[in-house]
Amino acid sequence: MTPGTPTPEVRVPRLVGLMAVDARESARSRGLSVSAPDRPDFAFVVVDYVVRQYPQPGTEVPRNSVVHVWLDFGEGEGGGGVREPRGPLPPDGGLRRELEEPALARAAGLSSP
Repeated sequence: MTPGTPTPEVRVPRLVGLMAVDARESARSRGLSVSAPDRPDFAFVVVDYVVRQYPQPGTEVPRNSVVHVWLDFGEGEGGGGVREPRGPLPPDGGLRRELEEPALARAAGLSSP
């Protein structure tokens, strides 16, 4: 092999923690491609972060191999939403009324005879 000739194998870079756009560039600079099996729109994804990759960083693979990545939403996108109760609360009655003791409900006139 002569100096300046690319080696047939390259080490997989660490892509976890990078934004999608940076992960694609980092892999491309080493002669690798990146694929996201769960994201058909991966070529257009920019700010989602890589949370998992295969093969692992440091693994030697043939040049032009594909590194598979999985993404998580970036700041302010999608996700699970707000996890705290928000007002207004539902009105009293309904399920709470149904769970009362039968004697108390009859005394209050809330159940049918």
